[in-house]
Amino acid sequence: MQELADIESQYSELIKPHTQSYEGAVRYEPSGLKISTDAVIRLGGERFIQSCSSTAMNDISILSHPYGSSFSGLSDQEVEDVQLIENLLLSAEKVTQQQFERSIKLLDWCDVMSSSSGGPIQRLVHYFSKALREKIDKETGRVVSSRGSGRKDVPNLAERVMSTNPVATMLYEKSALYQAGHFSGMQALVDGVSGSKKVHVIDLSIRHGAHCTILMQALVSHPFCPIKHLKITAVGTNCKQKIEQTGEWLKSFAESINLSFSFNLVIVEDMLDFDKDLLELDPDEALGVYTSYGLWTMIAQQDRLESLMKVIKSINPLVMVVCEVAANLNSPNFVNRFIEGLFFYGALFDSLEECLGREEEIRTVTESMHFGKGISNVVASEGAERVIRHVNIDVWRKFFARFGMKETELSMSSLYQAKLVAEKFPYGSCCTFDRDGYSLVIGWKGTPIQCLSAWKFS
Repeated sequence: MQELADIESQYSELIKPHTQSYEGAVRYEPSGLKISTDAVIRLGGERFIQSCSSTAMNDISILSHPYGSSFSGLSDQEVEDVQLIENLLLSAEKVTQQQFERSIKLLDWCDVMSSSSGGPIQRLVHYFSKALREKIDKETGRVVSSRGSGRKDVPNLAERVMSTNPVATMLYEKSALYQAGHFSGMQALVDGVSGSKKVHVIDLSIRHGAHCTILMQALVSHPFCPIKHLKITAVGTNCKQKIEQTGEWLKSFAESINLSFSFNLVIVEDMLDFDKDLLELDPDEALGVYTSYGLWTMIAQQDRLESLMKVIKSINPLVMVVCEVAANLNSPNFVNRFIEGLFFYGALFDSLEECLGREEEIRTVTESMHFGKGISNVVASEGAERVIRHVNIDVWRKFFARFGMKETELSMSSLYQAKLVAEKFPYGSCCTFDRDGYSLVIGWKGTPIQCLSAWKFS
């Protein structure tokens, strides 16, 4: 891909219409007016673009900026947040121009005004500032990049995601976003195998297995064709002991609802070793495949991803349900990646603020260990070192088409399940649901977070 030459045209994405207007990102609370991180980022983007076109603006943004009056009505904290975003963008631009000392001065100001324990924008800028410093260190030779080591980090990232520790479990319990995706995904899976009495699900990302209990209950309570047996085969390259524990827990749950159930585990050292003979297939079983954030780790390893898809095609499941991040964090262009990451992680920080509050230990651990490391990799790493390579649904469509996969429309029941789950949370109105073709995009205050799709092989 050819890098865009005009720096302003890239940053102009900041003020293009998003999935919602600025007014739509504003809501009233008992404490007063509150705007989303998306709106703050856009306001900061407007100031940034305006300041870049001003010959008088060549240093840190100040409150007396001539465009400041256009943001009247914001609280003092929100004005500071807008400034933080503007100066973060100015710093990123200086990095692209290799004006590293000027970038560092801007980052010094950002570090004073942000922290890992402040509001969502302060926390977002804190981690993006750290990532920009890391990028500067690499580009100036202060830190030597370990080329090629990135692929070794993929299993480590996957293991953190697969974790069944109490923090991951509590986050799932309090997150409407992820629960909505799981309920909707399980409904799509049930729709795909509807009418079958024996069902076999190949799960490429089982983790703590909470979604499997949703599937079990849905199949048991199906009014027209009660299931006789459910088999789940979990596939992975690591975390064997944790997945085995998940399997034991699922067996106990199945017994509690009188469901005939069996659990298989397929662990391969390398996904290139994965073969359909390992799956113990039965022609009498209706076969489905489910993956939630299970494919992105192989984007940087195209041979593994293609090998996996060839195996899935060979077993010809009735349906394959895929849930992946609804953002493009894989652009070879640093600026595009930086801006996309700013919106995506900004929405995640905003959601944790609503779901967990500011003092929750789970929020701090999630942001530092998962979001912080992800931001660092997206911003500061290039080539094989960059392992966070999420892509949007359009990219997946083109990739799946190579294997003869056709997207199928999600049922109204699947959409209803997602909305029903969100409504059970006090902040459920912050979750947004949109269609992208046949797929369902689940977002936070209009910013896309995850995309759910269902596929069949022609």
